[in-house]
Amino acid sequence: MEKLQLIPSHAIGTFLLDVIHRIFSFLGIGHNETLQDIVYVAMVTVLSLFIGWAVKWIVVWLVRKLVSMRPSEFGRDLLEKHVISHCAHFIPPLVLLGLLPIAFNRGNRMLDILERIVGAYALVALGIGLAAVMAFIYYRYDKHENTKNLPLKGILNVGRGIMWMVIVIITVSVLLDKSPAMLLTGLGAFAAALMLIFKDSILGFVAGIQMSQNDMLHVGDWIVVPGTPANGVVTDVSLTAVKIQNFDNTFVTVPPYTLVSGSFQNWRGMKEAGARRMNPTLTIDMDSIGRLTPDMLGRALRLHPELQPFVDASRRAPGKVVADGGIRPLNGSLETNLGLYRAYATQYLLTSPLLNNTMQVLVQLMPPTNNGIPINFYCFTDTTDWNAYEAIQSTIIEHLTVVAPDFGLAIYYGGSMAIETVAAAPAAPATDVKAS
Repeated sequence: MEKLQLIPSHAIGTFLLDVIHRIFSFLGIGHNETLQDIVYVAMVTVLSLFIGWAVKWIVVWLVRKLVSMRPSEFGRDLLEKHVISHCAHFIPPLVLLGLLPIAFNRGNRMLDILERIVGAYALVALGIGLAAVMAFIYYRYDKHENTKNLPLKGILNVGRGIMWMVIVIITVSVLLDKSPAMLLTGLGAFAAALMLIFKDSILGFVAGIQMSQNDMLHVGDWIVVPGTPANGVVTDVSLTAVKIQNFDNTFVTVPPYTLVSGSFQNWRGMKEAGARRMNPTLTIDMDSIGRLTPDMLGRALRLHPELQPFVDASRRAPGKVVADGGIRPLNGSLETNLGLYRAYATQYLLTSPLLNNTMQVLVQLMPPTNNGIPINFYCFTDTTDWNAYEAIQSTIIEHLTVVAPDFGLAIYYGGSMAIETVAAAPAAPATDVKAS
């Protein structure tokens, strides 16, 4: 049964054979069929590669002209991703398949071998073109439609992997002149080995689907993975690895299934809320804490008259530990100088323009230690910018430290530091300050 000729090139092949005969006659070489076939195959190969290169160059030139005449993002992306160039690889093997039968008699063993090799070449070139098209489709979708930055690259990798597996099976069947069904039947015996070889890819694919379905991770998220040095911004999510750039510009790769099977901290909620938690603690010297005397209260009111409404409300309702603070009640009392300081700190945090006063604001005493009584200030800044956050936190701590003596309180130093930080958030990655 004769094979289908893909390209009607009988005239071209006859012309090439005639040129070869003339060259042999000019050189005085007698009729040698084997040598003639070798020269013909070499000429056809060179011609095919030249035609492929010429078509690719012409098409790319036309696309560039069209993009320059009618600028479009689609055209620019098409050129930038070299889609046309990759697809043009399919042209030379088509030309070879069309021209090879001219030099050989049908049924020639050499023709059969060459057609198998060129057929395999055509399938590989087809795979290169399809992979480029799939990557371009993913790029366009990820650029315009994937507004949530879902980790979809794993799906692209799976699609390309399946495509290449099919092409490899068909290519091997073409080279061996066997049915692809026979190869697939034989592959069943190696299923266990294939599962081991592609274990990470399979687990990564399943993990990618779970992360996308549950909206667990986006490219650009700042994550912290316990038990690993990963503490930074996600730059890429592939089938087998999640690439993270740490705040010190080092890179860490973590398997996707590690994130799904374990736990990790995602700071995306902080970025979306536009506020970042601040949780500093000052340690009050125990010896400076005492009952609030009239003299101490009068001095505090002279220095901080904004406390007068709290004092009046507390006197009208003795026994109550809170008074109206506008957004939230003030946390304090008139029993001790520390209670009055708590009321002042709460009011200061509620009215500070540096903080987000629509979120939780809390001043609380922690369990006493050998160094004194820690007082914790729980609030949120109105920005997630790392530089601004640290500046605001420093300003708040400085102010609350310097006003403590106004209430007769002393910050415990203990020969080292008087300021501690409870459950402090990790530093933001230097590469994405706004996401910190």
